[in-house]
Amino acid sequence: MVKAISKQEVEKLRKEFHTYLAGNHPNWNDNTIAVHFSDAFFAYNNNNIGIDFWSIFLDEKSLNKAKEIIRDYLKSQNKSERAQERASGYLQSMKHFKAFLDERHPTLAKEWSGKTARNTYLKAAFQNWMRRQKKSNGELYKSNTITAYTNSLKNATAKLNINPLTETDLFHITSVAAFEEAYKRITSAPNFHEVDLAAGNKAYSNALSLYSRFLKELAEPSCWVFQGNPKYYDVIGAVHDLNTITWAVNQNYKQIKKGDKVYIWLSGPEGGIVASGTILCDPEMKQPEPNDPYNCSDDLNKEPYLGVDIEILRKLTDTIVERTTLLADERTKRMEILTYPGATNFRVSKEEDEVIEIMITGDYQKVPATPAPTPAGPKDKKRYWIYAPGEGSRLWEEFYDKGIMGIGWDNLGDLKQYPTKESMKSKMKEIYGEEYSYKNAGHATWQFANELKEDDVIIVKKGLKKIIGRGVVTSDYMFDDSRNEYKHIRTVHWTHKGEWEHEGQIVLKTLTDITPYTDYYKKLEDMFISDSDSEDPETDTVYYESYTAENFLSDVYMSDDKYLTLKNLLLKKKNLIMLGAPGVGKTFAAERLAYSIMGEKDISRVMMIQFHQSYSYEDFIMGYRPTEKGFSISKGPFYEFCKEAEPDDRPYFFIIDEINRGNLSKIFGELLMLIESDKRGKEVRLLYSDEQFSVPDNVHIIGMMNTADRSLAMIDYALRRRFAFYEVEPAFRSDGFQEYQANIASEKFDRLIDTVVKLNEDIAEDTSLGSGFQIGHSYLSPTNEIIDDGWLSDVIEYELIPLIKEYWFDEPTKIEHWSSRLRGAIYD
Repeated sequence: MVKAISKQEVEKLRKEFHTYLAGNHPNWNDNTIAVHFSDAFFAYNNNNIGIDFWSIFLDEKSLNKAKEIIRDYLKSQNKSERAQERASGYLQSMKHFKAFLDERHPTLAKEWSGKTARNTYLKAAFQNWMRRQKKSNGELYKSNTITAYTNSLKNATAKLNINPLTETDLFHITSVAAFEEAYKRITSAPNFHEVDLAAGNKAYSNALSLYSRFLKELAEPSCWVFQGNPKYYDVIGAVHDLNTITWAVNQNYKQIKKGDKVYIWLSGPEGGIVASGTILCDPEMKQPEPNDPYNCSDDLNKEPYLGVDIEILRKLTDTIVERTTLLADERTKRMEILTYPGATNFRVSKEEDEVIEIMITGDYQKVPATPAPTPAGPKDKKRYWIYAPGEGSRLWEEFYDKGIMGIGWDNLGDLKQYPTKESMKSKMKEIYGEEYSYKNAGHATWQFANELKEDDVIIVKKGLKKIIGRGVVTSDYMFDDSRNEYKHIRTVHWTHKGEWEHEGQIVLKTLTDITPYTDYYKKLEDMFISDSDSEDPETDTVYYESYTAENFLSDVYMSDDKYLTLKNLLLKKKNLIMLGAPGVGKTFAAERLAYSIMGEKDISRVMMIQFHQSYSYEDFIMGYRPTEKGFSISKGPFYEFCKEAEPDDRPYFFIIDEINRGNLSKIFGELLMLIESDKRGKEVRLLYSDEQFSVPDNVHIIGMMNTADRSLAMIDYALRRRFAFYEVEPAFRSDGFQEYQANIASEKFDRLIDTVVKLNEDIAEDTSLGSGFQIGHSYLSPTNEIIDDGWLSDVIEYELIPLIKEYWFDEPTKIEHWSSRLRGAIYD
């Protein structure tokens, strides 16, 4: 009998089962095998279902009981309308696993039943913890440092060849005592310092120290904020009347535990902390209370749910710790619930907890929050440049030694004196002669002085075939008249020096912005990875403008209830299609929905593409592309986006415009299965590479499609069942649009709106058209336009009337009727 089951034992068994499926079912393709292999372990991978996984396979009765529990779980957690069908599918896969066990390991189910599987893997938890830590200088760790430390903890120990240390991926070590023993063996290894040096900037030894701290903190009681929305639950009433309260656990269920401290949070602009208490049990399945007097919603907890009991120790309903107070203090302004409010359960750091306690006890002294740096917009995004340091790169050694880069055309003097690029080129003609256009020279000097920014990356070239260095710009433009030549300079932190072969011919120009060519500059950056010892793995944190649900409701003409429905659909299903007529603002709303969930306008975590009829798997995931030497694999935007999101636990959003214009099954290929919410994190082998790939759980897909698109077939069922669908309607009668309309204060505009609303009613009632062809409000809500008689006339004549001519091309009387009414709205 074993006391516990190791991760290695389970993985060995899983691999054996995969081989068994392939051998016993030779007629199955790889996808079928992958589905059964994954589905057989559904209860194992979702341990919050409440099933002892190994006891499922004791007998047929246990199998069928497991199916019922899985069905109830799917109905309660995922609100699945196909819970019975899906549970039956899992049952078939589990039967295959039972047949395998009966044949190969007949006693294993009995031996392992009730035993704890040591399958906790702390990589994501450690990364989240690191994001909250501060270095000795008070700065937060940056994303590249977190990635470097994470990789060293995962991979570096194997290079030490320590026997009998069997666990080389240190994230499998979850106890303080076990890690301290492993730490001694690791740091005593004869080649430890060599491996640490190879990790770059002592990433390995630093990570070991941090992981030790992390495990010690993990063993201590944690602190959490649990959020409640007064629209759905009477939080104030429940806190006032009860001493023990049950709360849903939707996030962090593996970390929340008995004995942890918890603050109860009332959501909303005027909300904050209304109580504190202690968690009385580990997360467990709870039965809904049908007659809960504090439940304000018919949809809240109708089915069994994962939750904890909380003993309320302090009631603060009369002295709420307001969210505005927390936002105004430097120590609490970036609490998870303030920066990413779209969840139920949030971690509270030790420092944040200490400050909140002081706020409650009354001895609080505010530390004013420092204003965030200017939000980064598209122009502030780091850019990549190819650069030649003089003819034939003759000045490279000097520039490298002095930490500068420079450009010629010294007789121009200080480049900042020229207000435009044209004035710079005119001066070049005056000084150097009229016979040339100076198109490239003028462009390069203008960019060097005005478009290069601090933190931009410089890739140094020599001739047409060699890369000889890399650096990061550290200053603004300067004119140094004391130099003999190349007086236009910037300071640069040169990170690499050497020689690397360039595939194909390098661009000829002295300075070239290559930022638009993502694959190209990433391929160039990959050249320097092996030399990362000489480079600090950190890059500067970019701060983005805060963006809340209130901002969304201000920007997008949608009611609060509809916004919550839209957001919850996306968070629950992971995949959402917003459909509606052209002009209802689907794309605008999709981007801002993403921002509102993130809590900030983080453009680095949002990507938008557009499908079309010829778009393919090779464009989307990966495929072969021609190069100078033949063909090489090129990775598509979805592959790259998933890889960016993988090491990060924050939400990412991939937005696809015109999603129904592509052949979706062809474009997604084998990933069609992986985008399902319950298949996230599962792996399949990619078509073009020997690589196991998964779609991370934090990637959300938002598609847009026009319901008025007559020429396209509807989305096929295989993809339809993987998406939630939400129809975006014209918002002329929404509170937001009516406020916008009132601010314009134009009688003609008001009459035109009333006419369009009546026109939409006619369109919706037309059996050949329907509501999907209505005119959207964005036709009449322009950005930075003066709404006068000329603008109104142009909208009517060149946008609305051509649209109704297309709709009713075979009904000239109807066209004439509505054309007259639209024109009459502003001319009568």
